[in-house]
Amino acid sequence: MSDQHKERAVEARFEIVEFDETVYEEPAEGPKLTRVAIKKRYEGTIEGTGVTHVLTAQGSAGGGYVASERIEGTLDGRQGTFVIQHHGLADGDAQTSDGRIVPNSGTGELAGISGRAMEREFKVLTLVYTL
Repeated sequence: MSDQHKERAVEARFEIVEFDETVYEEPAEGPKLTRVAIKKRYEGTIEGTGVTHVLTAQGSAGGGYVASERIEGTLDGRQGTFVIQHHGLADGDAQTSDGRIVPNSGTGELAGISGRAMEREFKVLTLVYTL
């Protein structure tokens, strides 16, 4: 395996610059369902922006989400875009969040990127990728 195709793990901090949530179903019992549009600003190993659309189920003691996020900017100095599919669950205090880079979603110098994404720390994206 050449160095250019070696798996690399990076962390990038982000700031949420826009958060627009719309409830589309709120039953008398059970979790409410929402759509959320989020805009992020990344800094560090990723320098750029993220646009995310999220579907959530929010209950009193648990919830979940699925999301698609397009990141545009530089990753390790390479310019382009790529898309991550995220998902997560919360059961009381226990939370998980994982995702994958959508195959063939990379553009520019990020064409061919593959890998996975996690948010194990608040407002920090961990990306394990091959390019």
